[in-house]
Amino acid sequence: MRILCVAEKPSIAKQVANILGGGRVRVRQSANKFIKNYDFSFTFLPELGSCEVTMTSVVGHITGVDFPNAFRWGNCPPGRLLDAEIEETILKKDVYQNIANEARNIDKLMIWTDCDREGEYIGFEVFNAAKKHNSNLGLSNVWRAKFSHLERNHIIRAAKNPIKLDMRAVAAVSCRMEVDFRVGTSFTRLLTDNLKSKGIVDKGEVASYGTCQFPTLGFVVDRYKRVKSFKPEPFWYIEIATQKERKKTVFNWVRGHFFDRQFVTLLYDQCCTNGGDQGTVTKLESNRKLNYRPFPLTTVELQKDCAKFFKMSAKAALDAAEKLYNQGFLSYPRTETDRFPKETDFQGLLDQQTQSPNWGPFTRQLLEDGIQTPRSGSHDDQAHPPIHPVKFVSLDSLQTLDQKKVYEYVVRRFIACCSKDAVGNQTSVTLKWGDEFFTANGLVVLERNYLDVYPYKKWESSKQLPEFKDGEKVKLSTGVLKEGKTSAPNYMTEPELIALMDANGIGTDATIAEHIDKIQTRGYIAKIKKSTKEYIVPSPLGMGLIEGFDKMEFSDISLSKPFLRKALERSLQEIVNGSRSKVDVLNETINVYREAFSVSSQNISILTTECRNIIQSNSNNSNSS
Repeated sequence: MRILCVAEKPSIAKQVANILGGGRVRVRQSANKFIKNYDFSFTFLPELGSCEVTMTSVVGHITGVDFPNAFRWGNCPPGRLLDAEIEETILKKDVYQNIANEARNIDKLMIWTDCDREGEYIGFEVFNAAKKHNSNLGLSNVWRAKFSHLERNHIIRAAKNPIKLDMRAVAAVSCRMEVDFRVGTSFTRLLTDNLKSKGIVDKGEVASYGTCQFPTLGFVVDRYKRVKSFKPEPFWYIEIATQKERKKTVFNWVRGHFFDRQFVTLLYDQCCTNGGDQGTVTKLESNRKLNYRPFPLTTVELQKDCAKFFKMSAKAALDAAEKLYNQGFLSYPRTETDRFPKETDFQGLLDQQTQSPNWGPFTRQLLEDGIQTPRSGSHDDQAHPPIHPVKFVSLDSLQTLDQKKVYEYVVRRFIACCSKDAVGNQTSVTLKWGDEFFTANGLVVLERNYLDVYPYKKWESSKQLPEFKDGEKVKLSTGVLKEGKTSAPNYMTEPELIALMDANGIGTDATIAEHIDKIQTRGYIAKIKKSTKEYIVPSPLGMGLIEGFDKMEFSDISLSKPFLRKALERSLQEIVNGSRSKVDVLNETINVYREAFSVSSQNISILTTECRNIIQSNSNNSNSS
């Protein structure tokens, strides 16, 4: 029996071929310099015996969609694209042809693309290419390998336990691609043509629109406006302090603060009159406090933490993680799952990490003392485990600084997941002065545990409180009425933006990074540094686009808010679940955007005026400064 196996990337094809071929692999070149064809023998199922196998790959999508020539830019009004016919195009002809040639005489096609929705669709593209010269090939002859990393035994199990291609996932991706293509192309042409005619964008530039890009930009603009429009408000509060055992202890008012100065003054005067210069201890507490080890790692958490700890963009973090996955060092880095399967071999995975001079000593001690079962989160995508190290590699042998940082972070987080929580003792004292109550807290860290291997999280002992007794009268060293001011929010950080996109269903864990990168590439946002932090702010053009759309009178929808995209993502999941059809979701979604396009087209002068005014205002402010 002849079987053609196709991976999503050349590096995956090479590793899987060497594992299944047991080192006895013949290599042939293809027309694409990056793709090789690997020939070997392997027994997938006992009843099939030894099979002749060819392993090859694609490099992502090999087909796409486009409009016929009659609907090219300038040949028709942009609004017609929402209903125009579309046709499949071959994006990578040499890769497509290689699959078609290699599939001529095969009996089975086995898909080894990444195990997510996009991977299912790419697998279907591969199937269509394979049918070109093999009319006997049908979906019943297609196997799908389910795998999440490149450890040898895991790959062999995947090869011997094939599943079917998920055609519902294929339909969902096909629907999403068509919506994004139709909506993106029509609105992009509308924006670009009108902004160019007003001289707002240059001839060679494109003002692109995307159903994920604009809600993402909307989050940045909304925060920016809140910062700019913020006006500080004064507030008042009471603060007291004691001096005992040569330690000054500041007590915070239980009420917090008030914006009514007269009210706080009245309470303060009552404290001075009724309490004098003494307070009474009314409550003492001493509790064991746990600082919990982290949950298993998801894609979104990886991107947020790399932005926070290493000032690394979400795209750079995911790119580094994917390269580490392709080399077999990490599990698949696109996952929503934050709980490990029961069968995970924690002992084996940790054993490999004992080789490290950095975290090896901690890992050896952990294995001696006993591994803790990692905490279980509430998310499981039923496709991939949390991101974790699969194989040990020396940091010095990794190619880039980003890869070194990401690998070390993933390993240390995994070890932390298997460690004990940190333990501390928290003391709390409540003091009554007059009729008001004040508290002070102290913390002593008793056992650092996972913190010793996970330096990204800080938990330090705070100032120890002196010894107080219940009912004790304590002399106050100070008792003052203080004034403060509300602080403006900060501009948007990348971790905050990722969290907002994730919570609002803008893109997937795998595409969030791409959307942020896209609006930066388009010049809609910029990254600025203030002190040691990096923030995201809108450009004048980005600000104008959002403000322009927001000033149009849509009926119950918004092109700058996340609701439309969130509804689409929910509908796509319904396609995957089988409760809705692609045709139903596609028609419903396009109808909504058709109405939105009509409103946008009729009111496009509002948007161009807003863009011009904001850009001009920004230019004037820059010149005057």
